[in-house]
Amino acid sequence: MMQVMDILKLAYKSGIEPSMDLLYEKSSQIPGSFQYNINRYYAQNSWVAEDTGMLVYHYNAKRPEENYLELRYCATGNRYCEERTCGQCKQLPTANCAGKHQTVDVFKFHFTATFLNQFVHNVKLSNQKDEVLAFKYPNAFTKVFPVSLRKRNVLDDLLNHSYSGSMENIFVNAKIHELLVYSLECLVDEKEEGFSCKFLADESGRERIYQAREILLQHIGDPITIKELSRKVAMNECYVKKGFKEIFGTTIFDFYQQQRMEHAKYLLYEKGLSVTDVSALLGYSSISHFSAAFKKHTGLKPCELLK
Repeated sequence: MMQVMDILKLAYKSGIEPSMDLLYEKSSQIPGSFQYNINRYYAQNSWVAEDTGMLVYHYNAKRPEENYLELRYCATGNRYCEERTCGQCKQLPTANCAGKHQTVDVFKFHFTATFLNQFVHNVKLSNQKDEVLAFKYPNAFTKVFPVSLRKRNVLDDLLNHSYSGSMENIFVNAKIHELLVYSLECLVDEKEEGFSCKFLADESGRERIYQAREILLQHIGDPITIKELSRKVAMNECYVKKGFKEIFGTTIFDFYQQQRMEHAKYLLYEKGLSVTDVSALLGYSSISHFSAAFKKHTGLKPCELLK
């Protein structure tokens, strides 16, 4: 049986080991957005291996249009069942079910230089993380890192959520954004479990920040002010802004705008909605305001994503 690093290397070059049985797959290839592939494979033998992540920074100064960042993960020890109506499953075989399968889960997230540029626009580059996001770091590299509890929880959420349609797209966008923040920490040697804001040391404080993010996602088409947001989570406005920045690596406004534009791409490309309809669904007062915001954050005109 192959080891985790072997699978990650194969996934980077040409795909997963062909002898493994595919149980589930999910992918998205929306132009101008990040692209991802999630594959679950049947682990025919018991695996004893650490979950592993890999960051691939591809840089070519002569061909900047080809620059990209990729995140790869291999997680083991999960269990999968095709039948979702079992209720309180005890993982035991029945007359109609062979029980849950132990899996090897492989994730690939591909980010173009154009997509990542939105996070460092007008930002002073102060460390390697910023230089990588801006594609100003001059050398290509591959870095392998362990999968912390925070990263593992995000990967589990991507596999086990119950959303579908537009809500699934909003949820997945937010989770991949969160995973990108956690994964880039390996470039600046930050402690994955520590926070500089003292109130985040308390689980209830962190929970309120996560709650704030969920409220923002629920208001993708109905903008909410920070004042209203702070009231909903019963936290001081300053604490909400500082806590959000520390946990998710971005301001509330930038996160909200980024999520709105990613959802707009989905509605235009996957759902085939008109620019007028998407503008209205996202709560813009005019098509021109929406188009300007879309071009600013994505570098594309909304009509360029229409099929």
